[in-house]
Amino acid sequence: MTKYLICVILLVLVGYGFIKAWPLIQGPSLSIASPADHTAFPGGIVIISGKAERAAQLTLDGAPTLHEENGSFSSVLSFPRGGSILTFVATDRFGRTVTATRNIFVP
Repeated sequence: MTKYLICVILLVLVGYGFIKAWPLIQGPSLSIASPADHTAFPGGIVIISGKAERAAQLTLDGAPTLHEENGSFSSVLSFPRGGSILTFVATDRFGRTVTATRNIFVP
């Protein structure tokens, strides 16, 4: 009987450890709220916002972007006429990355 009890306790502990470690195993996530892909911005002013979870570093077109402790970020940028491709990269502390791109157009 005690062998079964020990096995059950070990299984519970391993399961709990796996649940707690899942965010680390999963890696970073990145969601862009604004701008939507293939959007036109007649004034050239673009509000960029989103959330990068479990990310130690966030970049936009290679330049570091500040984000809050909870992962949310926002910025207002100005773009020249023409098309632009925005590349967001979130990197976690283990070097794993996730990338999102948005195409915008300024007429």
